[in-house]
Amino acid sequence: MASISAHVHAQPAQAPPVQTAPLSRLAQVASPATPQAEVDELDLALLHALAQDARQSQRSLARKIEMSPPAVADRLARLERNGVIRGYRVDIDWAALGFPVVVYLAVTAAAGMDLSEIIQAISALPEAEDMTVVTGSLDLLVRLRVRDHAHLRELLLAKIFTINGVQRTETFLSLADVEPANFTAAMLEQMRQHRGE
Repeated sequence: MASISAHVHAQPAQAPPVQTAPLSRLAQVASPATPQAEVDELDLALLHALAQDARQSQRSLARKIEMSPPAVADRLARLERNGVIRGYRVDIDWAALGFPVVVYLAVTAAAGMDLSEIIQAISALPEAEDMTVVTGSLDLLVRLRVRDHAHLRELLLAKIFTINGVQRTETFLSLADVEPANFTAAMLEQMRQHRGE
């Protein structure tokens, strides 16, 4: 009798895929934390004046806070370097440009998904005005700016719902924006009063 021998090649055991924690790469996509800067009364007065009118000249600022223009320039440069002043931007009324609808989109990621991938995908959408990672039953709160219902529908169906890892969304239409007269000036004034206590 002839014997038949079979050679069985053992397949190496495959390691299970390595899962990363859903928030482990959040630091790669989130804005870095800014350390608290030391500011004095003159810095607060300068910031308060800028909050009233960010387009005014350094000479005008110097007159308002009773400093020399070069001293104002030095303080502004220091506040910029320390991240207190992040920039000078135009404040656009998007409704006047045809984007009157503000939508808040609550996003829940699928279990085990890397949230940074979802953040990067949503950040790439021009309609995403800002985004915040939140605690609680959802993961992200996104503010969208759209033209109308049809634009929102297209954005959700063609883009957001196709993002890998988005398990669930909930949409909230803004009926009206209620903004304080000047949030920045009010907070700076509160800081100044708190220092005086």
